[in-house]
Amino acid sequence: MTPLENHRNTRVALFAASVAFGMVGLSYASVPLYKLFCQATGFGGTTQRAESAPEKAIARAMTIRFDANMAGKLGWNFYPEQLAMKVNVGEEHMAFYRARNTSDRVMTGSAIFNVTPPIAGAYFNKIQCFCFTEQTLKPGESIDFPVVFFVDPEIDKDPNLKGVDTITLSYTFYPVDKSKTLSAAPALQKSVTN
Repeated sequence: MTPLENHRNTRVALFAASVAFGMVGLSYASVPLYKLFCQATGFGGTTQRAESAPEKAIARAMTIRFDANMAGKLGWNFYPEQLAMKVNVGEEHMAFYRARNTSDRVMTGSAIFNVTPPIAGAYFNKIQCFCFTEQTLKPGESIDFPVVFFVDPEIDKDPNLKGVDTITLSYTFYPVDKSKTLSAAPALQKSVTN
């Protein structure tokens, strides 16, 4: 093989390795990038994150419904402590979900969420929530998970949502495969053993 052919083969091998490395990197980054895209756009009912509610609310009232679901065999009861709440758009509110481990084992779960109608996700802002965080409960232990939220007053300017007066916030808890030790609960969570 000539030195020129060697050089070409080396360049092709380096290019192929770079493409393969880049594709592996993109596959690992796709989930966080998709999550960022959904959070930025409200795509698929993904809510927005905020540090605080707006200084001023508007007179438009909305009913926020709360829904809870279980997936897999987690061995928990999971439900909203209130089924619905009437709020003024722009006001900060807090709702609670409760989980109770009904099994005889320490169980760990993690929740995901969505908003219905999906287009309202761009205006539903959470200041605090328990989603995407592993939660561990001992047998018989119960815990209240707070959700602090507001509906952005900009919803009033969206012609697609003029007739919408109800938004449903839904959480689904999934079991986490690995067992973890019980970690300290966030400050706003109330833990109760029954």
